[in-house]
Amino acid sequence: MTIDTRLTVAPSAAEDQVAALVNRLAGEVRAKPPRFPPLVTPDGQEIVLDVEVGGFRCILLRLQPPGHGHDPTLSPREHEIARMVAKGYANKTIATVLDISSWTVGTYLRRIFAKLGVSTRAAMVARLLEQGTLNRTTQPEALDRATSIERPQTRRP
Repeated sequence: MTIDTRLTVAPSAAEDQVAALVNRLAGEVRAKPPRFPPLVTPDGQEIVLDVEVGGFRCILLRLQPPGHGHDPTLSPREHEIARMVAKGYANKTIATVLDISSWTVGTYLRRIFAKLGVSTRAAMVARLLEQGTLNRTTQPEALDRATSIERPQTRRP
């Protein structure tokens, strides 16, 4: 039974006040932009509010919209960047291979982190491996080119 069901069965005056307060808090949270990286529980739910009030811990979790599964869809470019990160490439290398700026790589990574509900590169790779989205043995063609990229030689006096 959800809290909504319990509150609608036999609401007392106190429960009405709690329900009104929760609705007000949810409305205020909806109006604020999301945090980057979002705080998430171990099972992937986004923590929107975590406060202690009068000796009670109140945690507000964002529910997934209907039809939104646990396997978010990454774009082909996001998949490509995720595979390169899994192979251990730095943002600069990824940017060079894909002919984009390192800022753009960072933007893609932030989007991937938000979609997956993670905050680190390692957590992203682990989540994609869990989902089966990332194959441990697959090496994208672009990485073949990355190995042939040589760093410019610097002359020392």
